[in-house]
Amino acid sequence: MTKTAVVILNYNGEGYLKKFLPTILENSGKAEIMVADNNSSDSSIGMLKRDFPTVRIILLEKNYGFAEGYNRALEKVEAPYIVLLNSDIEVTPKWLLPLTKFLDNNSSYAACQPKIKDYKHRDTFEYAGASGGFIDSLGYPFCRGRIFDKIEKDTGQYDEPIDIFWATGACLMIRSDLFKKSGGLDPDFFAHMEEIDLCWRIQSLGYKIKAIPTSEVYHVGGGTLSKLSPFKTYLNFRNGLFILLKNLPTVELIAKLPMRIFLDWIAALKFIMEGNVKHGMAVWKAHIMVIAKFYQTVRKRKYVSSPSFKGVILLKYYLRRKQKFSDLQ
Repeated sequence: MTKTAVVILNYNGEGYLKKFLPTILENSGKAEIMVADNNSSDSSIGMLKRDFPTVRIILLEKNYGFAEGYNRALEKVEAPYIVLLNSDIEVTPKWLLPLTKFLDNNSSYAACQPKIKDYKHRDTFEYAGASGGFIDSLGYPFCRGRIFDKIEKDTGQYDEPIDIFWATGACLMIRSDLFKKSGGLDPDFFAHMEEIDLCWRIQSLGYKIKAIPTSEVYHVGGGTLSKLSPFKTYLNFRNGLFILLKNLPTVELIAKLPMRIFLDWIAALKFIMEGNVKHGMAVWKAHIMVIAKFYQTVRKRKYVSSPSFKGVILLKYYLRRKQKFSDLQ
């Protein structure tokens, strides 16, 4: 049995597969490369069978989204280590070696991620993950190398391995048994931030997560859903509240949820004042959906723990002008 399986979830991504699969096949050693297809309507499957016959194809009967799509695909994977890899990522030579070596030698760690850099601006971190993810006390995520829309150039300032709160779903290596033990990705998220929820549950089980910057990949970003999309805004704000409802200890949840809701509404008003009415409405629609699914969500509270970062990143970023991760330390 192959130790590592690299699983790419695809939905109408023929162009990205054609572009990036050659480097993945070339640079991934003995890992098994798989494409799980969310019932694409383009020519992805025909192209894979014709041009990449060594790639294993997992066919799903409909578009399940990122979370449930991966859950269903990974049921068919037996490798001890699994890499969830976006279709719009270019890997580098021997990128898997530092990740697999780290998990081989550190049984208390469940998952890890490489350094994620921008495919189009190759000296710059990429928005989705950078050099490791964190979350503030109100559930707002940020990265080592990216806080909100402030993205840093990579000058080697975050090259040391470090314990992180979440590893990006764009390129996440995880032990398959712990993926399943933790319950996998929550299908109610559909897409966006489900990896943060997964990583929070993993830590509540007593395991840790690491960023391994000696491994590098380059991410196009926005390949499946542009940050300009109001639907992405909706998912991010809805799923951000889902995460808190599922994972915060009860006393903290009661104390922090009103402030988080208030700040979300400020964000909605800011969108509208800037002329982004659809994005402002998306925030309110997200809150309405959270209310509708409140009891369904809180029933999932199985493992809870407090995030390690105690501050509020919004206040540090906007009031104290701490706009780089290094400023927070």
